[in-house]
Amino acid sequence: MRVAALMSGSGSNLVKLLENPSHGKTYQIVCILTDNPRSNAKTIARKFNRPYLENDIAAFYRQKGKPRSDLSLRSEFDRISVAKLAPYAPVVLAYCGYMSLASPVLVNAFLGVNVHPADLRFLDNNGNRKFVGANAVRDAILAGQKELHATTHLVSNDADQGAILMVSEPVKVKLPKGFDPTDAKQLEAVVREHQERLKEKGDWIVFPKTLETIGCGRFAKDGKGRLFFDGKAMPLRR
Repeated sequence: MRVAALMSGSGSNLVKLLENPSHGKTYQIVCILTDNPRSNAKTIARKFNRPYLENDIAAFYRQKGKPRSDLSLRSEFDRISVAKLAPYAPVVLAYCGYMSLASPVLVNAFLGVNVHPADLRFLDNNGNRKFVGANAVRDAILAGQKELHATTHLVSNDADQGAILMVSEPVKVKLPKGFDPTDAKQLEAVVREHQERLKEKGDWIVFPKTLETIGCGRFAKDGKGRLFFDGKAMPLRR
């Protein structure tokens, strides 16, 4: 299965996808695209001999004279990415720490898979996913969660709202003695430590496993958007 990787930062999840034994067997990273030329994308591409693609989102918005928060331009930006990716004919886009919100142009062009550092099965009182966004680990810890999970899901038009594919084994929350959640510096250190453990025991296991499973044809999606695993409908939420 041909996979294109999207990334914005360190690319640690991408490295684990490339190093996984399933790479080259059930899935193959055929190119790496970054929206940030200061990311590690070029270094990773050179190390693993993958084609490097760049669509600098900061430069794009500077040229347009608009702030990056102006999402009305995101479709135009994503059309450039789609054009760069198209020659490599990816079946799946692996979102490996890609920090630009994908517009419907990109979402509809390729099947996207993301790994999120939280259990997306948890819902709030309004029926919405509880731990979404960039601060999901912090939010879960402050909510009193005793365990953390990484979730792989399909990329949709709404951030962290796509169909759930896999949830990792739990990572226990370990708070230091005398933990004070109002101490910003202490909270930041605790969140960072848990994020790193969740990457190692969650992201780096469940992300390649998800791509491997898709590559083996065990996931399917019907015309109504319903997801199936080994022919059985999957419950997406608790």
